[in-house]
Amino acid sequence: MPSSIVAGQFDFGASVDGLRRFVFVLCVALLALSIPAAAFAQQAVPTPWQSDTQSLRRIELPADPSPGPSGKGAAPGTALPDSPSSAVTLSAYLTQDGEPIDQGLIWRVYSENANVNPPQPRLVSTSKEPSPSVPLAPGTYVINVAFGRAHLTRRVEVAASKVTEERFIMNAGGLRVTAVLGEAEKVPDLTVSYDVYQGDADRLGGRTKIVTGLRPGLIVRLNAGLYHLVSTMGDANAVVSSDVTVEAGKLTDALIHHHAARVTLKLVTREGGEAQADTLWAVHGADGALVRESQGALPTHILAAGDYVASARHAGRLYQKQFSVLVGQPTQVEVVMR
Repeated sequence: MPSSIVAGQFDFGASVDGLRRFVFVLCVALLALSIPAAAFAQQAVPTPWQSDTQSLRRIELPADPSPGPSGKGAAPGTALPDSPSSAVTLSAYLTQDGEPIDQGLIWRVYSENANVNPPQPRLVSTSKEPSPSVPLAPGTYVINVAFGRAHLTRRVEVAASKVTEERFIMNAGGLRVTAVLGEAEKVPDLTVSYDVYQGDADRLGGRTKIVTGLRPGLIVRLNAGLYHLVSTMGDANAVVSSDVTVEAGKLTDALIHHHAARVTLKLVTREGGEAQADTLWAVHGADGALVRESQGALPTHILAAGDYVASARHAGRLYQKQFSVLVGQPTQVEVVMR
């Protein structure tokens, strides 16, 4: 019996020591496992810069802002979470004493990337609201507002933790063009298009084109000033140029007179006969200059008033006829195959 008790005591002590060794080994193993787990946990949590990068993507900035001279940090003008931001409220007016513009505006805010020589603007915010409030970090910004073809750009200094209001006086007006045939006959707007150029020509007589392919009747918003219009009726030589002045806060109506008429060409074997298909046409002016080329049985063009020569080439032979165009009088030119 005693030997049995002694044997039982000895086995219990051995079990305790074994249990202690097991617990120690387990603690060491857990400690070893906890080190990479902690490192993984630190990598999985987004840093403030990563969070800011995500927010910057929403306002159309590059995913990776340009590093500073030391290779760390963001370029000037980038809004960081720990940077004191300021609210800048923007509003635009046609004139100094006019009402604020309540629609049709596009705001663009740029910051300058000072790490590039020369500094390059970088878009940080856009808005189509009439009077947006833009949160910006302290720094220098370039703000552009566009109202149709009218626009204004200004440099703005933003101070820390300060709410400011920036008023933009557009000094702009509207232009509406109406085209008539002769003195008063209204023409379909789809037959006329016009281009708008800067009013002042350079030394070679060239002008800067502002907008092209406009249709009459539409209102175009432009900065106040002198402009040069080039209006084209049809697809030939019915072209009229005119200067016009746009005044700030006003709608300017420009009336353009086209002196032209619609002309249909027809090659026939006899007067009043059927038009011949597969005919090549060329219209020359009185001075011999080529005005228009076309192909078909009954091509139609709008030509400026004046004298012309129609040439028809069919089945290897050439036929010609002289004709005149009078303002507002549609004409059918029959060239007889003789």
